Amino acid sequence: MEQTLLKQAWQLNKRGFKLWYQHFPQIFWASSSYRLIANLLPYVTLFLSATIINELAGRKDPERLQQLVITVLIVDVALGLLQAILLHWKTICEEQLYQKGHQLYVEKFLKMDFVSVDDASVRDNYHQVNQNEIWMGNGIPQVVGYFDDACEAIFGALGAVFLTIGLFTSQVPQTAGKWTLLNNKSTLLVLFILLVASVWGSAALSGKSDSYLLGLSDLMKESNRLFNFFGVSMNESKRALDVRTFRQDKLTAYHWVGKGSVIENNAASFKYFRGPLSIFLTLANIVATLFIGVVYVFVCLKAWAGAFGVGSVTQYIGAITKLSQSVTKLFSLTGRIKGNAPFLQVAFDFLDTPNDMYQGSLTTEKRSDRKYEIEFRDVSFRYPHAENDALRHVSMKFNIGERLAVVGENGSGKTTFIKLLCRLYDPTEGEILLNGINIRKYDYQDYLQLFSVVFQDFALFSFSLGQNVAAAVDYDAKKVEQCLDEAGFSGRLAKSENKLATNLYKDFDPAGVEISGGEAQKIAIARALYKDAPFIILDEPTAALDPIAEQEVYSKFDSIVGDKTAVYISHRLSSCRFCDEILVFDEGAVVEQGDHTSLLQNLDGKYHELWHAQAQYYQ
Repeated sequence: MEQTLLKQAWQLNKRGFKLWYQHFPQIFWASSSYRLIANLLPYVTLFLSATIINELAGRKDPERLQQLVITVLIVDVALGLLQAILLHWKTICEEQLYQKGHQLYVEKFLKMDFVSVDDASVRDNYHQVNQNEIWMGNGIPQVVGYFDDACEAIFGALGAVFLTIGLFTSQVPQTAGKWTLLNNKSTLLVLFILLVASVWGSAALSGKSDSYLLGLSDLMKESNRLFNFFGVSMNESKRALDVRTFRQDKLTAYHWVGKGSVIENNAASFKYFRGPLSIFLTLANIVATLFIGVVYVFVCLKAWAGAFGVGSVTQYIGAITKLSQSVTKLFSLTGRIKGNAPFLQVAFDFLDTPNDMYQGSLTTEKRSDRKYEIEFRDVSFRYPHAENDALRHVSMKFNIGERLAVVGENGSGKTTFIKLLCRLYDPTEGEILLNGINIRKYDYQDYLQLFSVVFQDFALFSFSLGQNVAAAVDYDAKKVEQCLDEAGFSGRLAKSENKLATNLYKDFDPAGVEISGGEAQKIAIARALYKDAPFIILDEPTAALDPIAEQEVYSKFDSIVGDKTAVYISHRLSSCRFCDEILVFDEGAVVEQGDHTSLLQNLDGKYHELWHAQAQYYQ
């Protein structure tokens, strides 16, 4: 069982290494190069210093001493300079590790089926991965650290072996009497056994200490979550008003120091640091120190007996101490690799989230007349893990160039309808057709290009105004200005000193502008227009606008939409009067369909009920 677990751990770490090497190979070249020179430099210095001391204790040849001193200076300067350059390279690579590692997850999210992105269990898995990495870098980031440690240990051990060869080959002269016992093979065997015992014992005790540290992961994961939220919530500008109005600082303080809080979790972890964790780590250091003491005795006795010069004492003691430390690190590394395996498994579980949505292969027809027809044919849909259908037996057809309004109470199925239309989800039953062909047969990315959507929870970014509208680095400035004008933003644009180059928000530019919710919504509408897709979908596009700006959008709606087929989702039924067709949703089904006038005439209908429920506040 133990071998099976270790084998699985190696396989997971091997996969992690391959993933990093494909994604960021520079870190391995920088790390291995630096560790090679960093381990070579002290050994070369140690060897040359020992040679100088031996010369001073022996012949004292001035020319020889001069050559050795010059050699030491040249080697130290050359290797020191090379080490500094490689360290700079390694540091630069390490500074990019977090971004590079995070990019793995970002790319996965971007390639993931939306059904998975929208799945709470997938999100929770990602949060667990993130917390594991925040706590101690557990998971994928550790693979890079293990490689660095392995390079340091291997190069250190090889250099130490090279420098300690003389310790075992140098013989105590026969004239030394009883000290010739040090030449005996059994003496060397005892020393070797002590080395192995020291390495194994120190590594085992160190591994036991690490196991307690890894065991704290679940506790500290929750602590980090609390810290990331409550520890920084007071500093967020978007929370400032609520914090002060409702004195949420008191609520934050409770979660900071109360039951199950950051402080309580940290206090629990400190018990381990003061107890078994530190005890086993101390014992590991004691075992290693005892072996070093034995080495000191052995080396000094051989030097006393005349096996080598006094300068070599420093060389051999330093080398064999380094050998012990390097081999111990390699042994400990095995335990750490095994301990990291569960965290790697969690990360790979997320990265292996399957993309089950069929991508299709047909290319959507690029029609200049925008004659695309969409039909819902007996479509039902149920969200994953849900017990009831969110949509039930929806059948309808979009007429080309039609303005379609979708209305209904919260939870009636409006948003689900849009998600299916944009193929963010596939129907549980029935089919959706584009020009008579099931949309599943079309290339997924190609099909998405038919839709331009202003979602209710749209997002703008801290880039320039022009880049936000075009959703691109380079853009057509005249087209951007036209779209902003159609969306009612031209007045604000005219007042902007830097025009389209104006940065939104102040995250990256102190001169960036803060925009209101209504202005942001206008920019989002302009972005939808810039894409110039055949279908435009507006989800509560005027929710953040004042009445005058809202009326401006309504009056210009026909010119804004042009020859596109428009789908308009709104809770404000007064805004639906300019639409050609209205779909009324209730409990996941389309219960009414028609224009504003005809629907109002149905006194028992849902639309009539919703209309008069809102109208009473304007009478």
